[in-house]
Amino acid sequence: MTTFAETPRLLLRELQPTDALGMFTLDSDPEVQRYVGNRPVLTLAQSQETIAFVQRQYQENGIGRWAVELKETGEFLGWAGLKLIREPLNGHVDFYEVGYRFIRRYWGHGYATEAARASVAYGFQELRQPVLYAIADMQNLASRAILAKVGFQHLGEFEHEGVPTAWLEARATAI
Repeated sequence: MTTFAETPRLLLRELQPTDALGMFTLDSDPEVQRYVGNRPVLTLAQSQETIAFVQRQYQENGIGRWAVELKETGEFLGWAGLKLIREPLNGHVDFYEVGYRFIRRYWGHGYATEAARASVAYGFQELRQPVLYAIADMQNLASRAILAKVGFQHLGEFEHEGVPTAWLEARATAI
């Protein structure tokens, strides 16, 4: 199992089939899904399919979202990391997007900021990308605040699947 990044409290590593229960806890919570346009999953099999999908991204693109694990206990907190977006989105294609999602009981502990900061560093230092992007529902003020903390600038808004969405950018020279 590959670890992509490490922070004082967190390991960011490959998603594994053994993460299915944690993914189910994450993705079955309507509050977690509130701003991401997804319906909560109903079965563990759906979470297993999500993990298999991300593992295919590792093989096809060399990158995909990572499991976030609490170092001290080994607990699965959620996921974070980079995703190569190959389809057009807001006039861009073939770009790296920073994202994260955490199980609700881990909200408010700074884990998302810590994981997002590590993801940005990986994108600039390891992938040598000059620019990274992120999107967030305009109403998701908490996520937009996290992205600002880790160096993203709000460039504008666009409609994504019928939802007003913030388009954010971080440049390697600005970090």
